Amino acid sequence: MEVLANVINGSIVFAVALALGALGGMLSERAGVINLGVEGFMISGAFFGAIGAHYAETLNLGGLSPWIGLMTAFIFTGLFSFLYVMATLKFKADHVISGVVINLLSANATFFLVKLLFDGAADTPRISNMFRRINIPLLSDIPFLGIAFFRSYPTTYLALAIIVIGSYILFKTPIGLRVRGTGENPGSVDTAGINVYKIKFWSVMLSGSLSALGGATIVLTSNGNFSFNTIAGQGYIAIAAVILGRWKPYGVMWGALLFGFAQAIKDQIQIFPSFDAIPTEVFYLLPYVITLIALILTGSKSKAPKALGTHYDSSVK
Repeated sequence: MEVLANVINGSIVFAVALALGALGGMLSERAGVINLGVEGFMISGAFFGAIGAHYAETLNLGGLSPWIGLMTAFIFTGLFSFLYVMATLKFKADHVISGVVINLLSANATFFLVKLLFDGAADTPRISNMFRRINIPLLSDIPFLGIAFFRSYPTTYLALAIIVIGSYILFKTPIGLRVRGTGENPGSVDTAGINVYKIKFWSVMLSGSLSALGGATIVLTSNGNFSFNTIAGQGYIAIAAVILGRWKPYGVMWGALLFGFAQAIKDQIQIFPSFDAIPTEVFYLLPYVITLIALILTGSKSKAPKALGTHYDSSVK
């Protein structure tokens, strides 16, 4: 039972970063802009999160360091988001190609900056003040359930709050209706006197920053530092969670939990001696295999926003 509780808890921990990255991708695509740059935004978030927390520690800010890292990731990833906005909206470049370029640019630019800032090192210094798990009083002491659900990092509760608030805004408020309308029929939104360009602009900007929180979460809860392979394709799994979740916040959450489970089970299953004969690399393949299977089984049932990936020109109606 304890192993199962650890698997559930691990699934939640891994799912948080994926959920935040997927929420970012979902927001952009709800506004009609394909976001294959989630991987790049998560890489940027991991880098700026590590940098922000590191320099906060040099100023002896103690427990504030991880929060400063999180804020740094959210704000400074706007640099890459702006580049993506300019490419896709201003210059009307192909969304898919632009996303791939952002991924490559983020990976190589951050790696270069790490070497530049830390005398040629391949990774950032390890962060001493990472996020610590919060044990919810009384609930964390419940057998099985306490270990599984009530001993989590602050970022877990932050992600849950973003999902709840994001779902409410997207489906219960005028601004959410405008975002969804822009992704479905931008012409109708434009005819109603709403600036389609601004909706897309801010959706993509916020998309990058939300995805960055996912990357920063990995550094500030698990890894403790940033290197070239910190994200290692998790941004692409987050994109799969968007499709699996059918572009809805709660659906995205369940998709992220599925892929989080795939990552958690690979850590727990290696504990058992009977699996010693299986190469470790097989377990590392597991999340990606499950991602592929999930997309094969559900991809045809997922309907993307109708205007996703199209360029809208307000001068042509």
